[in-house]
Amino acid sequence: MLRYVLRRLGQIVITLFVFLTLVYFLLEAQPGDYAQTFLSNPKLTKEQREALKAQFGLDRPLWERYLRYMGSLLKGNLGISFEHYPRSVVSVIAERAPRTILLFLTAQILSFLLGFSAGKVLAWRRGQAFEYVLTIGGVTLYTVFTPWFGLMMIWIFAYILHLFPVGKFVTPTLWRGAPVDANYVFIRILLSAFVASLALFLVLLATRRLNLALRRGLRGAGVLIILAGLLAYWLPSGITRYALDILYHLILPVMTLTLINFAGMMLLTRNSMLETMREDFVMAARAKGLPDGVIRDKHVARNAMLPVITSFIFSIAFVLDGGVITETVFSWPGMGLTLLEAAVAQDIPMVMGGLVFTGTLALLGHLVADMTYAYLDPRIRYT
Repeated sequence: MLRYVLRRLGQIVITLFVFLTLVYFLLEAQPGDYAQTFLSNPKLTKEQREALKAQFGLDRPLWERYLRYMGSLLKGNLGISFEHYPRSVVSVIAERAPRTILLFLTAQILSFLLGFSAGKVLAWRRGQAFEYVLTIGGVTLYTVFTPWFGLMMIWIFAYILHLFPVGKFVTPTLWRGAPVDANYVFIRILLSAFVASLALFLVLLATRRLNLALRRGLRGAGVLIILAGLLAYWLPSGITRYALDILYHLILPVMTLTLINFAGMMLLTRNSMLETMREDFVMAARAKGLPDGVIRDKHVARNAMLPVITSFIFSIAFVLDGGVITETVFSWPGMGLTLLEAAVAQDIPMVMGGLVFTGTLALLGHLVADMTYAYLDPRIRYT
């Protein structure tokens, strides 16, 4: 396994280099010149324009700019963003990425849990009215036009029912005198969610071999302890109301994304379950007299998880990209909208910086998926 991982890491480095090279030259091939847009300020003198062009390297030939960028990238320097001058690309990503991660990672996890659970039941109860209703609903949500669906969710739940805010990610009047900025609170929420998820995973892992009654009791106690720990951390922090405000603005876009992604995950799980249920080992498990719940969860679902886990891992790998449409509809200033604006304005350092992280996460996602295959299916071994 170690030899396989090292070989794959080498392939990842080569693939990332080729990917970034192609993207760089494609961006440079766009019509127009960012230098003219950025330097068209009439207040700038000719000398100031020339100095700014030299500072950005815009006065150099294409091949030289490319070599300089790749050299800086190897040193961990992603350059200065043209659109957000004089801020560095890293600082812009550090500001926008937590917003996107909080939104899309929450939606992806919820859609995976709900979609996988619903897909199992859907496949197991095939031929019933329950299956037809959920399948039609799932296909409808999976193929729905995302901007329209997002606007309808805003119209119903925010405009008509007044249950959630119409857009944005904070309430300006509440944050006017806040002692910290929104990014500080975002990071604290992400860290809390990570620690709580890790603790929950350890509880589930430690109790998986216990009998049903004891397992449920210990897992329930573990959940209560985790919730108590979160309350003990947040209540005395003095920023609880700001965190709640962010979570309040988060509900509607997360609900929208969860419904759309849940449908695809449910249909994928259903199809994978139906294929697995035809295998011989399922018939053997039935012949042994095992309960239906054990056959479904321990035998069929475990083997049907491979394509579902792959889809889930890849969706997490691309979470930094965010969603241009979703972030625009809900006025959520994350990485998706930032990358779109940078591409339109030919802010090459900003686009390249975002794609460095996205490409790395996507390639590592492939590696994690392969390693997960070996864990879920003992028949798979890498050398």
